Amino acid sequence: MEKDKYVAYVSTYTQGDKNGIKIYDVDMEKGRFIEKDKVEITNSSYVTISHNAKYLYSITDFGVESYRILKDGSLEFINFASNNGMRGCYLATDYTDRYLFVAGYHDGKLTVLKLAEDGSVGDITDEIYHKGLGIIAERNSRPHINCARMTHDNRYLLVADQGMDHVKVYRFDPTLGKVALADIVHSELDANPRHIKISRDGRYIYIVNEFKCSIDVFSYEEKSGQPIFEKLQTVSTCEQEMGSFNAASALTFSDDHKYLLSSNAGANSVVLYEVDEATGHLREIFELPVGGEYPKDASLFPNNKFLVSLNHESNSMTFFHVNVEQGTMIMNGPPIKVDVPNCITFHKL
Repeated sequence: MEKDKYVAYVSTYTQGDKNGIKIYDVDMEKGRFIEKDKVEITNSSYVTISHNAKYLYSITDFGVESYRILKDGSLEFINFASNNGMRGCYLATDYTDRYLFVAGYHDGKLTVLKLAEDGSVGDITDEIYHKGLGIIAERNSRPHINCARMTHDNRYLLVADQGMDHVKVYRFDPTLGKVALADIVHSELDANPRHIKISRDGRYIYIVNEFKCSIDVFSYEEKSGQPIFEKLQTVSTCEQEMGSFNAASALTFSDDHKYLLSSNAGANSVVLYEVDEATGHLREIFELPVGGEYPKDASLFPNNKFLVSLNHESNSMTFFHVNVEQGTMIMNGPPIKVDVPNCITFHKL
């Protein structure tokens, strides 16, 4: 039986290096990466793969770029499209791969772009600037959109606004590519909602809060044409010690959705939870150090036996053996150097 083969795409800022996306062959037996290729693109803040797994989209300066994923995992450039604003920090497609949503941290702007069947990015169909004043003057005096992703039924777009401490819920019109505000899910004061993930069956929503170092779990359903969210649980991502400053980073599901992963700057740790798929609840398995500074993203390998951490400030990726049953994580070989990495996504060939 032939074993599944994977590549990993790592997005990076380009400070002196013009190749913003690095492509690695994944050694699933040894839990390591072998550099395969790199793509010339400026400041790839975030990458996402379409739901049909044919295309990769990346943030770049002043817009987005689309790529065809070739048979060996290499990327072939399709086109660039402007987002008519400052550089975005996050992007995701809807579940039909007909639209692309771009979150703007710097300008508090949500942009919706049309996608063609060949994977190319077309015109902007909607753009919304979040408005208002937050609580904390230095950082939260204005909107900062950090994430935008669809509910699995493709009806609502969830948009995390770190600056305003809430997630705006937009009703999505797939015919026109327009959004209209339907609800607001409020976070705790100065929680800073950063990333959103959704359970495999679409019933549970997970929101990681950067400053509160916590994950809020909500149930989601639509009743009489209205989205209904109910908070079920809040879990901590790290021990908060007096005088220390920690900030929770990205949120990633394991390939099988049985585990959820987050990471913490300051504490420089990764935290792994077991997901109860029936109730949506999270149970912490471990929180352990990553051997690098500011783990901006981390991911389990698709076999759940290894883990990689992207250490943004120490310009490295660190690798670990993971034993979920025993709750252990052990360093697996030396770090791999990669300048200012932002996010990672695995792709099955």
